[in-house]
Amino acid sequence: MSRVEIIKRYILLIIGLFLAALGVAFTRHGELGVSPISSVPNVLSYKFTFFTMGTWLIIWNCVLIVGQIVILRRNFKPIELLQVPLSFLFGYFTDFGLWCVSYIPAEAYPMRLLMVVIGVAVLGLGISLAFIAGVIMNSGEAFVKAVADVTGFEFGNVKIGFDIFCVLSAVALSLIFFDFRIVGAREGTVISALFTGVMVKFFNKRLKGPLQNTLTGGSSE
Repeated sequence: MSRVEIIKRYILLIIGLFLAALGVAFTRHGELGVSPISSVPNVLSYKFTFFTMGTWLIIWNCVLIVGQIVILRRNFKPIELLQVPLSFLFGYFTDFGLWCVSYIPAEAYPMRLLMVVIGVAVLGLGISLAFIAGVIMNSGEAFVKAVADVTGFEFGNVKIGFDIFCVLSAVALSLIFFDFRIVGAREGTVISALFTGVMVKFFNKRLKGPLQNTLTGGSSE
């Protein structure tokens, strides 16, 4: 892979991260829950407001990176530590996205639901671009892959189990912190869990070919 192609791929990854963070911001603004993997930091951000949503996402992603190191041990590749600065970037992008969407009125339930739908679509686009970039996985997907590699279970099955674990953990934290009320993990979380993958497949089908040609074409050693 040439230097120019590597630069292109990392630029595409950063664009994907920004769009994924913007998608999280849209769903959060609707206050109907976020994607399963972001649900734990979302609940924590409602309870412990001294940190922003983006900061809690950074902390959560770093926990998942540490989890990879513990699981993989010597098989953890040093290049995967690039997940750390990318996690910080994702957190900053999320806070910026929340600032951007804060000007959109979303008091009525239909508008809040629309925020979730838009968020899922934008999140799916961002994940698709990051996947097509093909350089560094986000910490959530990398954690799932680490578990799958060690256990021998299929990646898809581990991903489903991990998403369920995240949602149940978010619900449990919500019940503990908010007097047995569910906060931060609602119908928007279910919508995101059901349709984000659909949107990723939709964008992959239409963008993978053209973007791969752009990434690999016209580069020199």
